[in-house]
This record gives sequence, C-alpha cells and structure tokens, in this order.
Amino acid sequence: MLITLAVSGYRSLRDLVMPLEALNIVTGPNGSGKSSLYRSIRLLADVAQGRIIASLAAEGGLASTLWAGPEAFSRAMKSGDVPVQGTIRRDRISLKLGFSSQDYGYAIDLGLPVPVPRSLFDGDPEIKAEAVWAGEYLKRGNTFADRAGPCVTVLDQAGARPVVIKDLASFDSMMMQAADPRSTPELLVMRERMRGWRFYDSLRTDRDAPARRAQVGTRAPILASDGSDVAAAIQTIKEIGNEQAFHDAIDDAFPRSSVDIAVTDGLFEISMKQHGLLRPLRAAELSDGTLRYILFVAALLTPRPPTLMVLNEPETSLHPDLLEPLARLIAHAATRSQVIVVTHAAALVAALEGQGNSSVFTLAKELGETTVADTEPPPWAWPKR
Repeated sequence: MLITLAVSGYRSLRDLVMPLEALNIVTGPNGSGKSSLYRSIRLLADVAQGRIIASLAAEGGLASTLWAGPEAFSRAMKSGDVPVQGTIRRDRISLKLGFSSQDYGYAIDLGLPVPVPRSLFDGDPEIKAEAVWAGEYLKRGNTFADRAGPCVTVLDQAGARPVVIKDLASFDSMMMQAADPRSTPELLVMRERMRGWRFYDSLRTDRDAPARRAQVGTRAPILASDGSDVAAAIQTIKEIGNEQAFHDAIDDAFPRSSVDIAVTDGLFEISMKQHGLLRPLRAAELSDGTLRYILFVAALLTPRPPTLMVLNEPETSLHPDLLEPLARLIAHAATRSQVIVVTHAAALVAALEGQGNSSVFTLAKELGETTVADTEPPPWAWPKR
C-alpha cells in the first residue's frame, strides 16, 4: 500500500506531499487541482511503462505542465501587501513525482534538456535523477538504486555501490533499463507493481460505446479502461471470481434485477432483467447511468485485484440513488486493493465517509497553489541530481 504521494512543480501542485490510506477520497471545488493530482499519479504509472516522456509531450510538453507561479512566496505576497511576482530563481527547473509504500519508495526528477548536440527532440524533457529506497522516505543509507544523469548505481550484496550503467539515455528510466532479477530485484518488483496500477476515467456509455455492442469474448480478469470487454469481464467474474458479490452489487442498486451474458456465434453481450419488465434489456437499451454502474461493478470486482486502483469522477452519469451502492462497492474493493477516488460529488464523499477505513482529502487553491486542508505532510526528500 502506498503511504505517501509527492508531487513538485506539476501544474498547480507546486510542492504537495500527502499521506494515503486504504481508501482515499480526494475532493474539492472546480479548479482546486483534483485533475492535476489524478494525472500526476498516471504519469508515475507511465514511468513503469516507458511512456513518461511521451505522456508529457501529449500534455503539451514539460514547459506547459510546470508550475507557473513564483518559485517561492514572500510573507508580503501571502499577506497581500505586495502583488504576486517572480523572484530570482535559485533552484533548477524540474518536475518531480514520487511515492513511498509499506516497503519501497520511488521518485523521479525531470528537467529541461541541454541542447548539445542539437536535436529535433530538444523539446523533450530529460530524466535528471531517480531513486528507489526502503522505508517511508529517502535518506542517506537506505537507497537500493540511484540514478544521476546517465549513471545508475545499485547497492550490491557486499554493501558497495557499483555503477551498473554509465550511459543511460536521458529519455530512458532506470526502471526500464536497470531492473534485473539478480542484481536489482527491488527495481523489478517496483516496476511490475506500478505496471499493475489501474485507472478508470474513460468508461464509455455513449450511444456508440463498445460496451453497448456484442464483442468477441475471451477471458477478461481485468476490465479494459474503456469498458469495451464488459461482457467477458462479467462472465470471468462469474466463473473464477466472486459471483455472489456480483449479484449482490447489482441487486443493491437495482433490486430484484440481474445481469446475464448472452452468447451468439462467439460474441458476448450483456442483458439486464429488471423487475416489472417482460423481457431483458440489451446493452444498447440501457441508460448511461445503469451501464456505467455495471461497468464499475465489473471493474471493482476484478478476480485479479491490483495494488492500486484510481477512479476519476466515478459519479458521472449516475443517478443520486446509485451513489450509496457505488460507495459500498468501492469500500468492498478497498478491502482487496488500495483505492483513490477523485470526485467533486458531495453525496459520494459522504457515502464513502460512512464506509469506515477511509480518509477524505479536500483540495483548495491558495495563491494558485494546490493545498490539502487540515493535513500534515509526512516527511519527504527528493533524490539529488
């Protein structure tokens, strides 16, 4: 389980360090930084996929994602005696992302490239530093692997720190190039764990959504990020997962209803029997909210729970009556996976608070910077370049 999340220099997240629990609800008004926090976690996951540079490019490049305010706020700025204005820069321009878990921690520092020799890819950011350590935060003596510029050093069995890579490309993470089951098993464990994180923010329910059409069915223990294989995922839950929990989740939201899978020539499609109707409804006939709830049931009751699952605005399209059943479903998932829910729906926040074992983090903006109300940041240190 992650116990700390840290972000520095990313959009409105100038210097954010926050604790995490088993079930985390991130809320706040529009513009408070919820989406930036969600995207920063996705960027961390992209490191383990080798996509961090491409993902930043898709957001407009490093320059467009950096904190746009001053490097530091003076007392006069905070009091309003003088306007917010730029100061003399003392630190290097950087975007930093990191986390610590119950066993290992990881952090990465990205910066601007040095255009020598010149390249058409000079707009790409460079990975300046990385570290993997044991414990709650990075400190002297607990580092397993460390990257500064092109050099990667690791802690060997004799307690020495030899350089294992001397010419790592600025666009390659040591998570991709230095992970080895013999010399750096900690890096390998961390990378595979991060690769298993799941994100759901684009479950489609529009008229042309793949979930509304029959699809070729193969075993699907993990629901696709767009929900396209929902019929196969539900059938997989029924065969190798908790079938009773699936039926209970449907009945909790739609009493005396059931969801079944119809198969025609190898094509799987969901159908829903509802109390009072003479025939089951096909996926194409379901309302957006009904289909979206079914998609979340398939996602959250996965037979292969990840270490971390992140849901972004799961309340979208749902009727208020479905928020409490959704909260119970999320709370059940949090007994098997760590869950982060990003939402602006007060009713969902209240319903999740009532489930116990949850923490609510309310984001706010102060002088353009995202802060977490009433939360003491845990200890944290970034790797040095």
